[in-house]
Amino acid sequence: MATVEERFWSKVIKGPRPGDCWFWLGAISDDGYGRFTLNRDGRTRAVRPHRYAYYLATGVLLDEMPSLMHDCDEPTCVHASADSASHLVPGSHRENMLDRIKKMRHSNGSGLRYWGVGRDAQADRSRRLRDELLANGWNDERIAAIRFAHDPDAPTLF
Repeated sequence: MATVEERFWSKVIKGPRPGDCWFWLGAISDDGYGRFTLNRDGRTRAVRPHRYAYYLATGVLLDEMPSLMHDCDEPTCVHASADSASHLVPGSHRENMLDRIKKMRHSNGSGLRYWGVGRDAQADRSRRLRDELLANGWNDERIAAIRFAHDPDAPTLF
């Protein structure tokens, strides 16, 4: 029987380069973030995979953990480490909201990446990314196409 940690990592695909995201391949909630189940003392508890990855990397307990911001802006990224390579940065709710505004990911944002995408669209995007990784493994072009809303099968101009 696999340990909880082994079960967790079996649902993650890491990019080939040190700075790449580590994508969650398990369950995706209706807000586009991952979902991981812990079973302890006869009780089941669902946690965010990025928070569990941060716990594994730093030892900070889930119940004592601050808010975590995704530096990469990927809801399913679990790239956590105790050094500067981590995509997960602790911060307050306020800092997370300011980061969201700065990166133009808020509902009135005009940035090229999100444009105030609704919850359903964000969940769909996360699931398409997960399904692509499960079906075809790591492919930079196809991953970027989903992340940035390009059609990976569209012909190129050059």
